[in-house]
Amino acid sequence: MNTDRWTRRIMLLFAALTLLLAGCTTYVTTQVTAFSAWSGSDATRTYAFTRHEDQQNNLELTAYERIVANELAAQSFREVPRNEARYLVELAYGIRSDIVTIAEPVYYNPWPGPYWGRPFDPWGPWGPFPTAYVNQSYPVFTHLLGIRMTERASGKEVYNVSARNFGGESSLVRAMPYLARSALADFPLGNGAVHTVKIPVGNGGMAVTEVSMPAAAPAAASGTSGSSATKPGQ
Repeated sequence: MNTDRWTRRIMLLFAALTLLLAGCTTYVTTQVTAFSAWSGSDATRTYAFTRHEDQQNNLELTAYERIVANELAAQSFREVPRNEARYLVELAYGIRSDIVTIAEPVYYNPWPGPYWGRPFDPWGPWGPFPTAYVNQSYPVFTHLLGIRMTERASGKEVYNVSARNFGGESSLVRAMPYLARSALADFPLGNGAVHTVKIPVGNGGMAVTEVSMPAAAPAAASGTSGSSATKPGQ
């Protein structure tokens, strides 16, 4: 079994645990990976979004560009007409669905009430205890956002960052603000950087970098069923 398949299984397991603990979840956790040749300054942070010909009237992409534009503004970027921009910004996005099956215990209480005595302990040292396990299936969704920056004049790629998170949210629209904020939270990241970013659930949450470490050699992406995505250059 190759590394990608093991990685996917581990990610799905974490996503499943997230679903089981959804009532206690207060953060959205996103993995961010960046590749960078950034050398710009605040004075040169002018940009325009770029699209492929078949995306010109894509309303979904327009909505995501507005979300990303808000986060770029927080990093001193200024959107200008294309012919005045130093950088062109291109988005890639997608959502993939999977099903995770977990064996959950069914409990049996051999000591029915009433209960009395002190201290009050309805179960005592004998129970409850699992008598069987039932497989429960849960949908898990992977959300992805990629942001690619190139110099308009030379076409040179200067920054490429991707953000990915997992959970029971089936809407990419609702996941996109967390993806965009995570992707640009610590701009610019170093080349090959991998961060795990936690953002409080709700509006106006501050991004918190939880883990920062050098990236390992990138593995080739494996195809997965049940996915849809747009990719730069296609």
